[in-house]
Amino acid sequence: MKRAQLIGLSIAGIAGVAAFVVMKGIVSKPPPAKKVEVEVNATEVLVARTEIGLGQIANESHFRWQKWPSEATSPSFITKAQGMGKMRELTGAIARAPILAGEPITSNKLIKAGQGGVLAAILPAGMRAISVKIKEETAAGRLILPNDRVDVILIRKLRGRSGGEEHVSDTLFRNVRVLALGQQIEAKEGKKAADGSANTATLELDSRQSELLALATAMGDISLSLRSIADLNAGVDGPTSGEALNKERAGSIRVLRYGVKSRAYGVN
Repeated sequence: MKRAQLIGLSIAGIAGVAAFVVMKGIVSKPPPAKKVEVEVNATEVLVARTEIGLGQIANESHFRWQKWPSEATSPSFITKAQGMGKMRELTGAIARAPILAGEPITSNKLIKAGQGGVLAAILPAGMRAISVKIKEETAAGRLILPNDRVDVILIRKLRGRSGGEEHVSDTLFRNVRVLALGQQIEAKEGKKAADGSANTATLELDSRQSELLALATAMGDISLSLRSIADLNAGVDGPTSGEALNKERAGSIRVLRYGVKSRAYGVN
């Protein structure tokens, strides 16, 4: 075979291999990705633009409208469809619970003027707020903060049969929520103690327990014993009467004068 023919065949072979490689790359190349836009059914709901603290007075600058999936909205949400004036209507309302930035606004989180104070708004149904005097040695060194749980202890003097006085202590209530220390109804971020000038603690009790606490303050001194946060998992939600009142005195506190039972105060 002549040299020219060999060169021609070589060139043809190389061209064929190159064409095969190119065609293989074109055939095996993945198809370009297609962008598919799916329109989600959304509605605009009123959310907090910034964090709103407990008891803070809100205005229009605290709110904004934000798109929200319609299937994820709750009937309690405030939507733009209800009217643009909803934001203006909430101006001057007081937060009855802390609201985080971006959290949807609901009517039960804000209380308007004329609907009661902040403390009345955060009280559960059927419960009462009652205050007792405190000082450093009767309130865990003033390290108790709002929303802590305490036991309420009564310390009183009794006159014994010998004529001398003796001190008696009773646990009146257990697992009582502290609503406020002085005028402070929320623990300030970063603070590890309540206001040192506070001389009262406001507790959450039911109506009967409130009566008994008012009676106990007239009978002796009240001390608050701080409970561990681990006790919150014990399954007891609200205040309960102390064992000393339920069992030892069979439902009553008796005041002794010169060794004679003069009066019984019921606790049930």
